Amino acid sequence: MTECVRRLQFCAGHRVYRHESRCAHPHGHNYVAFFHARAPELDAIGRVIDFSVLKQNMGWWIDKNWDHGFIYYEGDPEMAALFESSDFKNYYMPCNPTAENMAKYLVEQICPDLMRGTGVEIYKVVIWETENCYAVHRK
Repeated sequence: MTECVRRLQFCAGHRVYRHESRCAHPHGHNYVAFFHARAPELDAIGRVIDFSVLKQNMGWWIDKNWDHGFIYYEGDPEMAALFESSDFKNYYMPCNPTAENMAKYLVEQICPDLMRGTGVEIYKVVIWETENCYAVHRK
């Protein structure tokens, strides 16, 4: 099976709820996400999918929900209270916004809807949180 990969960058803040160290504080990252796509066969041109389609499908969602916003766990009472009465861009997740959970959330919850009808599956997402640290989730 052939695959292709689209790289997207975004900036966002987050806080890891109940973290034992510095990540318990609100802070930000320059994230890099790699979306790995596969299809049973190549299209008539010889591609899994056009890279611009991946950018459009994944990129609009990232831009709308995460880029230049704050990502937090819906069970985090302090962040929920802060953003409840705020106009700041924020996105709450059903899990703690670790790089691992963000990659898993994209693969399992977001990408299937975004790729519906294309015949292409995003089966793996790699999230670089810093230049030295990244997480991978694959189906």
